[in-house]
Amino acid sequence: MSLEQRINAAWYGKPRGLLLLLPLMFVFRFIAALRRRVISPQPCGAPLIVVGNISVGGSGKTPAVLALAEYCRDRGYRVGIVSRGYGGKAPYYPYLLDSSTEPNIAGDEPCLIARRSGLPVAVAPDRLAAAKLLVDQKGCNLIISDDGLQHYRMARDIEVLLLDGQRGFGNGYCLPVGPLREPISRAKQVDITIINGGSNSFSGHTMLLRGDTAIELGSGERRSLQEWPATERRVHAVAGIGNPQRFFDALRERDFDVVEHPFADHHAFIAKDLNFADACPIIMTEKDAVKCAGFHLNNSWMLPVDAALDARFFAQFSGLLERLPAP
Repeated sequence: MSLEQRINAAWYGKPRGLLLLLPLMFVFRFIAALRRRVISPQPCGAPLIVVGNISVGGSGKTPAVLALAEYCRDRGYRVGIVSRGYGGKAPYYPYLLDSSTEPNIAGDEPCLIARRSGLPVAVAPDRLAAAKLLVDQKGCNLIISDDGLQHYRMARDIEVLLLDGQRGFGNGYCLPVGPLREPISRAKQVDITIINGGSNSFSGHTMLLRGDTAIELGSGERRSLQEWPATERRVHAVAGIGNPQRFFDALRERDFDVVEHPFADHHAFIAKDLNFADACPIIMTEKDAVKCAGFHLNNSWMLPVDAALDARFFAQFSGLLERLPAP
């Protein structure tokens, strides 16, 4: 077990030896609380919605951002999306993506969002600067921030919290003893909560991730998972996301014989990572595929997913939008 895996086991299980770091946790909490008190939020020139979490690691933010962006666009807003661009090294910031921007420049998630949505996307460690760029240069009248709940320089009108229904708040401790960026009490201060996968333990709106059709990386061939050949049901499943097990379990629920290949979130793939001993098909997440498409792999597929949210969520979210200026 790698160091990262051991830390995650402690964060989402019993903290054990990490309890020795409790003094550092209290320092972290003090600094986090101080930042929130002393930082003055600044508007970007348009209403802003933050979609984020209070824990380290993935919770399904990217599919949620895409779903909310589409909903707002359909209601007449000129939507722009900002992100930190983690994993990318742009030549300057803020950086505006186009259809050819590569993940090593802007990060995997922003590239995925830009390609799927067709909306203006900008990245910068200073998300406020990225938001202002979209307002000034692209005429956006609504900004959605992919993550950034703790980016308090950025004034926000609506806060959407994403929570992993399987892992919840982990062991309940803040960093470095647990996975939390802020205390659990922060979750009560947001406007609306989405629970990825649903939960009987936490209150919020259930989001289900639906992916029924795989796409071959080289040819673009589309293949229904339901009609996948029985002779090719043993697959190498590749996932460099916050919770790879969710992806592996989803494939098993579709009757695949899964060989698991978990990687760290935002892993910078090289072709050697996908050099497996047999010729079984490879199925990976869409987020990983944006980094692996150039490897020219044989029989390699990505599985795009969409966020499914119920009518109750959109009724509440629509009420929140009514607080904003009309598009």
